[in-house]
Amino acid sequence: MASSNSTTQWLHRLEDHTAAVKALAWCPFQGNLLASGGGGSDRYSSGATHTGACLNSIDTGSQVAELTGHTSEVLFMAQSPDGCTVASAAGDETLRFWNVFRTPEVAKPTKRQILNHSLT
Repeated sequence: MASSNSTTQWLHRLEDHTAAVKALAWCPFQGNLLASGGGGSDRYSSGATHTGACLNSIDTGSQVAELTGHTSEVLFMAQSPDGCTVASAAGDETLRFWNVFRTPEVAKPTKRQILNHSLT
């Protein structure tokens, strides 16, 4: 634990964005990878947090996402574990849930597949 007299300093500074950074997400299977996205006509970037190197940057020409409904600035967003729903929290003291990524549809078995399965 750091003493109250010590100062905390940042490890790396990434300066690839051309507008305010509005989204951050850690990679769930590679713990040292962070993705970020900005507003306006910005870009999506991913960087290695152990080196501070930008690994990829894609100019999107648009905001990361535009979800209308809040009456003030969105302060935080989080994605559900299944990856289909995004929750947003804003200064208007509300939470909103967005079905941004549809649940993949599972193909229904054909009558022939059902018949073949029942015979085995």
